[in-house]
Amino acid sequence: MKAKPRTFNVVIEKDRAGYFVASVPGLQGCHTQAKSLDVLLRRVREAIELCLEVEEDLPEPSEFVGVQRITL
Repeated sequence: MKAKPRTFNVVIEKDRAGYFVASVPGLQGCHTQAKSLDVLLRRVREAIELCLEVEEDLPEPSEFVGVQRITL
């Protein structure tokens, strides 16, 4: 029986060195980086798959609300 597809929120930022960094808040420790967005998206899919292989109790997916930038 095929598992039901899951949707994960991914946060993407660009660091000072020019790398794109992706984090998956719903999966502890799930993050990756790359120089291009195309490569980053492939890598984050692989990272999610690997996290799902070792994760025993998956949390319920959270609802995406939005992103807010605050400057102080």
